[in-house]
Amino acid sequence: MAYNSWMRKLLSTIGNMKLQNKLMGGYLLGCAIPVFIVSVIIYNESVAGLEDSSQEFAALYTSQIEHSLDLLMQEYDKITKTVLVDNDLISGLRDTKQMTMAELIHQREMVRRMLMRVALLKPEIGTVMLIGPDDTLYHYTNTTSIVNEEALLSQDWYKRLGDSEDAFFVTGLHDRAYYEDHGEGAITTVGRKLFTYDGAFAGWLIIDLDPFTLLTPNREFVLARDKYDISVVISNGSGEPVYHSDAATGRFTWKDVLNAGDRYTREDSGKESIVISGKVNLGKLKITTMIPREKLMLRIRKIQTVTAFVILTGFAIMAIVSIGLNYAITNPIKRLRRSMKQAEAGQYVPIDSAHYRDEIGSLVHSYNKMIVTIRTLIENVYLAEIKQRQAKFLALQNQINPHMLYNTLESIRMKALVKDEDEIAYMIKILARMFRLTLGKEGKLHSIQHELEYTKNYLDLQNIRFDHRFRLHIRLPQDMLACSIIPLVFQPIVENSIIHGFRDYSHFMNIVIEGSWTEKGGMVIRIIDDGMGMPQDKQEELSALLEGAASGLHKLEQTDERSGEGLGLKNIAERIKLHYGDPYDLKFRSERGIGTMVEIHIPSHHTVSGYGRDGASYESRTGG
Repeated sequence: MAYNSWMRKLLSTIGNMKLQNKLMGGYLLGCAIPVFIVSVIIYNESVAGLEDSSQEFAALYTSQIEHSLDLLMQEYDKITKTVLVDNDLISGLRDTKQMTMAELIHQREMVRRMLMRVALLKPEIGTVMLIGPDDTLYHYTNTTSIVNEEALLSQDWYKRLGDSEDAFFVTGLHDRAYYEDHGEGAITTVGRKLFTYDGAFAGWLIIDLDPFTLLTPNREFVLARDKYDISVVISNGSGEPVYHSDAATGRFTWKDVLNAGDRYTREDSGKESIVISGKVNLGKLKITTMIPREKLMLRIRKIQTVTAFVILTGFAIMAIVSIGLNYAITNPIKRLRRSMKQAEAGQYVPIDSAHYRDEIGSLVHSYNKMIVTIRTLIENVYLAEIKQRQAKFLALQNQINPHMLYNTLESIRMKALVKDEDEIAYMIKILARMFRLTLGKEGKLHSIQHELEYTKNYLDLQNIRFDHRFRLHIRLPQDMLACSIIPLVFQPIVENSIIHGFRDYSHFMNIVIEGSWTEKGGMVIRIIDDGMGMPQDKQEELSALLEGAASGLHKLEQTDERSGEGLGLKNIAERIKLHYGDPYDLKFRSERGIGTMVEIHIPSHHTVSGYGRDGASYESRTGG
């Protein structure tokens, strides 16, 4: 009975709580306890698996080093074997005492060339030496350092080579004492004992290498080294260090490795460090990877501290997160309610909020799309109505009786002829043709042939004005002339070519109108001039205008355009998009000092018969 009474009181108290408090309490209760349990489990698993993962990483890295080092030794084994091909040269090393001075000079030159070929086989090879059986030194170097023969022959590592039974060898680290520059650092030597075909000893081939070339620590190893204090040591068959990762990464110097002797190559009992070993048979190299256990314990203690910190601060963080979640749930609902009231008042404004993928976010996203669609539809209908009214107004303005214009122009032309003004009469005649082509097309289809005639008449007028400086070349397929096209396309482009491309009266200007069929049966028409071209800033401005042609289809035209600008390329591009659709467009390309090309893509529709479909080419040339 007491238990039931307590449960009823608890449920009653929870039921009377505010929704925000219920959400916060439930979130803390549902998240804090699992986080505590998961944190403890993760800590235990991390401590248990840290050493195993360290060993796996060290073993994997050691295996990679073993593979790459084996490949490197195989390369140097092949490189050192290349000198054995020239048996006569190798045999000559044993007979130097019986050679004349000229033969010795020739012998030295031949050996030098052979060493140069060896040095060029790998970029990291700096110095290559060949020491004959009588201790005669031949060497070739890519550096400015010169080898001191006497100092080299006195080196301990060189003296020990005679005791080695291996044909291919790798020495331990040694200093640069036998170089005349006495530079800092350490080097290791890779070499081969040379024999003639009959098995006689013929000397030593020695290649000095920078220890860095044996193994370059990558980024992953540097990160692992900083975490676990990992060290990689490579030693030869005599236990001498050949490479140490701490020296390669700058933790200490190569001089420290030289002074330490074999201390770095000795393995401890395994209690203080985790040791992973590998070997490379060629050169008798041994790879030792060591991870100090003390470093692992430091990381374990760090994990313990971090885990405790996470558990202690988790409750405070979750309280803040709970408040944020409550706000994220309730705030979009409030904003959605306010936006719906604005829509009721005729203000279609989307909710400016982040896009969430939950149910509320999806609801807000759908609502915003609906508001944008409604507003776009209203604006499109409104703008379409405005444009229709503008078109009707322009049509009323252009309803001029063409016969009155023809008769008037003819009267003016006759008066000019009477007064012997032949040029003026010719200009009026061309102008009358242009009016006939533009005003006389009402109710008829407009073809490319008509567009070309209008353009040629325009250019004839300009040639009269500019002393026949312009030449028009038309290269179109015969059957393309009958295809329809929206009016006033070619002439504005040619006009732009003259305005912006004409140099001066000392130069002729060629304008080419050419066309071809596309694979899909459409048409590509190019208008090319050899004028001055456009500067870069003008090209960028024009490109921006053409890119905005599609976006301006549903915008009102600007009413403050400067007089004399004409239709312009943007107007033509907009009309192509409006009349033919998005797949068709207008492009241009211009180069300063060379000229400009305008390319038009439109579909093919035949309007008049009589031009044929035989594919013949129509070519014409007009101008001075």
